[in-house]
Amino acid sequence: MRVNPTIEIDEAELSESFIRADGPGGQNVNKVSSAVQLRFNAAASLSLPEPVRYRLMTAAGAKMTGDGVIVITAKRFRDQSRNREDARARLIAMILEACIEPKLRRKTRPSRAAKKKRVDDKKVRSRTKANRTWRGKE
Repeated sequence: MRVNPTIEIDEAELSESFIRADGPGGQNVNKVSSAVQLRFNAAASLSLPEPVRYRLMTAAGAKMTGDGVIVITAKRFRDQSRNREDARARLIAMILEACIEPKLRRKTRPSRAAKKKRVDDKKVRSRTKANRTWRGKE
């Protein structure tokens, strides 16, 4: 399964199981296993470069088991073949998202003018709120 020009996942690394899906399908939903559970062992995958694997494992969140297996359940459609395509497309989207290297954040400090403006704005707000109090005779 080709993800991008540099990454290709071997079909042996994917395992699919078919389960009964809830939702549309009428009486047929109780007889046919149309939902797909796609499992991909990201922790042991040799197809992914190390930084991509690490980002994928952190981005997977609740879809990842404790063993490092990503589980995607697709039950959007009534037929099994479209659910298989949907599950694979979602896995590819996750991997492509993990391929994007995040930009490094450079620490910056606010300028002297920005600090002065912040303090001046605080003084204005303070005066406005102080003027709201009623100072009549009691």
